[in-house]
Amino acid sequence: MLHYTQMHLNRASSERKSNDWIIAQMRSDSRWLLIDEDKNLVDPHACELLTLSFEQIRALNLDNAIFLGVSDEKSYFALDITHEKNRHAIELPDNGEFVDMRQIGPKLTAKMGSVGVLAKGLCYWHNTHKFCGRCGTENRSVEAGHARKCRNLDCKHMTFPRTDPAVIMLVTHTFNDGIERCLLGRQSQWPDGVYSTLAGFVDPAETLEQAVIREVKEEANIDVNDVKYLASQPWPFPSSLMLGFIAQATTIDIAVEQDELEHAQWFSRTELDAFTEWGDDGPGFKLTRKDSISRYLIDYWRVS
Repeated sequence: MLHYTQMHLNRASSERKSNDWIIAQMRSDSRWLLIDEDKNLVDPHACELLTLSFEQIRALNLDNAIFLGVSDEKSYFALDITHEKNRHAIELPDNGEFVDMRQIGPKLTAKMGSVGVLAKGLCYWHNTHKFCGRCGTENRSVEAGHARKCRNLDCKHMTFPRTDPAVIMLVTHTFNDGIERCLLGRQSQWPDGVYSTLAGFVDPAETLEQAVIREVKEEANIDVNDVKYLASQPWPFPSSLMLGFIAQATTIDIAVEQDELEHAQWFSRTELDAFTEWGDDGPGFKLTRKDSISRYLIDYWRVS
């Protein structure tokens, strides 16, 4: 199961456009996810995403509240309190701590991990899109946090949350010894020993398949064909949608550019079995994070 893909909330796309409906949802049995400096409020010891009631947060400025969705007659909202002047008016749970979702996300349940990254992603978008891209005027949150509207009455341009499509691909080849191997690479800033599938953003006017072929060539100088889609994963770190593929290599000689990868290598299934996990101490090769689509693609191939 791919992490962050188990969204169980009804996003109520039509209803949330009504301010009266949103206010009613806030004042009913609502649950609030707080964000501070791009971190989610969690219980790091119990590995749970913490939510507060409306009564607990009602003293805060709710103009920038973001409606996330409804589940089991409860409405979920996100609220960024990074610059909240009245944040002293709320009492956070004793077990609460603001933690980076990339650190705690893999430990959350599939459903709440999906809600947590939705809250994080939308808050990040609001913080980075405070001004109109057409006229430069400050804009405001509308449609319960799912759009921003320019305050300039001669402009009124609407902006919507941005998602950047990125392809991520497992490249395989059966060598002359009859052993099938996959191509993995690493970037210099990653922890020692970690290798991952190749990935890159989709260019304008480019198909996903073309992006796969281009990125593998650019990063490792490997030619591929037979590009097949497998799965997708929201990855709001900060705002990507990862589109997973598997492809067959038609060449095998690797050449990496230092601005793309530090190193790339072919690995057999037997060699992957000896890898340890991301975060493990000690030398040797390590697999990517368990919550990543890269790991999903690797595991898919290992058992195929």
